[in-house]
Amino acid sequence: MPIRYQPADVDQTHAGWELLPIRFHRFDLSRVLLTNMVGEHLFVTGEDFDALMSGALPSDPQVRRDLAGKHLIRATGEDVPVELLAMKTRTRYRRLAEFTALHIFVATLRCEHTCQYCQVSRQSSANDRYDMSAETARRALEATFQSPSRAVKIEIQGGEPLLNFDLVRDIITEAQVMNVHHQKQLSFVIASNLALLDDTVLDFAAEHDVCFSTSLDGPADLHNTNRPRPGRDSWQRAIAGIGQVRDRLGPDRVSALMTTTAASLTRVRDIIDCYVEHDLRAIFLRPLSPYGFAARRARPTDDVAHWLAFYQEGLDYILELNAHGIPMVEHFAAIVLKKMLTNDDPGYVDLTSPAGIGIGALVYNYDGYVYASDEGRMLAEMGDTTFRLGNLHANTYTELMTSNALLEPLEMSFTHSAPMCSDCAFEPYCGADPVFHHATAGDFLARKPESAFCNRNMGIFELLLDRYHSDPQARQVFQRWANR
Repeated sequence: MPIRYQPADVDQTHAGWELLPIRFHRFDLSRVLLTNMVGEHLFVTGEDFDALMSGALPSDPQVRRDLAGKHLIRATGEDVPVELLAMKTRTRYRRLAEFTALHIFVATLRCEHTCQYCQVSRQSSANDRYDMSAETARRALEATFQSPSRAVKIEIQGGEPLLNFDLVRDIITEAQVMNVHHQKQLSFVIASNLALLDDTVLDFAAEHDVCFSTSLDGPADLHNTNRPRPGRDSWQRAIAGIGQVRDRLGPDRVSALMTTTAASLTRVRDIIDCYVEHDLRAIFLRPLSPYGFAARRARPTDDVAHWLAFYQEGLDYILELNAHGIPMVEHFAAIVLKKMLTNDDPGYVDLTSPAGIGIGALVYNYDGYVYASDEGRMLAEMGDTTFRLGNLHANTYTELMTSNALLEPLEMSFTHSAPMCSDCAFEPYCGADPVFHHATAGDFLARKPESAFCNRNMGIFELLLDRYHSDPQARQVFQRWANR
């Protein structure tokens, strides 16, 4: 219920008002951030905030209008603000009726790279007993097409999926045959290091409208250190592969992702410059996740302060590039800004509540086991099967989607009722990541002051809001990103 105020010591034209559901965050000594339940936000002074919390409306008429316009207060008995909040809340959650859009097929664990931060516990490129069978792939496709989502993306991963290209080809062609009946908006992505790319693969991709996703960690020396392979030419092959895909399929059919390691933390400008040099005008500055070989061999970038300094330098450099006429987007910021500045939720699995596991993505492993997320599969490779939903050869789609391994973490991590999340001003922009918290804290929720996930996100939210409200040029860039 809203808190009701009828202060006796203010002008009666301002009496009879109610405080709608509100969260706050003391941003700095002079500003307090207020957010409503759908993420509309307003900065007020400490004095205005203290007045509001003591039951008095701020004296400035514009502040009162802004509070009403952001649905933070309403006149007593006024229904329209509540109806608008309800409508915007329904809009934000409309995606839940159409789960699951992303279906990940692990065609093989084999890989010819030996990346120091590998998160999937790769296997030798000669060990084909870690390949997905045709029967397992068929059952995975049957599960995929039972998803209620009208749009279905099939992403084929590894290891290196091109080591099992015959199966990759079969998955895509059979999916297209099945879709004649199901009529989904079907798309395909092959996640590959591109080292094995050849004309056979490119011809097939051109015929079947396939996109590619690859890894590019920055300049050659950094990339080749992070991602060694025989010949020490991982970067050279990735760059050549990106060019081949563009020449054969078009400029928008390949994207690149980087992973931050300890060696990356002092080189964010070099990394961004590498992307600009090769005409990759979007970058995702993301931290290393604590799974697979990454947890055992690399030093995860879990020092939040150092990683946030890396991210801030990178974001400010990208803003500087935009100011000089070089269009560049930081993907994570664009996702957050869409949630901050519009009523649209892009559905990025790490920033959704209920969590994106299962309802945002499903993972079909080479051996038939089904996981609630790619990170859940990585944990299983480390011996922890908490997020294993079942097996394609033993369980129906309904049994998989109603498994306690999915429903329990979804319920326990729901941010609207989770301790500290439910009171956080940033809750509308954030999400739940029960896999990360289970891996790092031993439960699906964790204590938020100790959560690297929480502290990283809060640091980014504060940074974006500060730049948006203090820098007019940044505001223009951010508005473009939010409305892409």
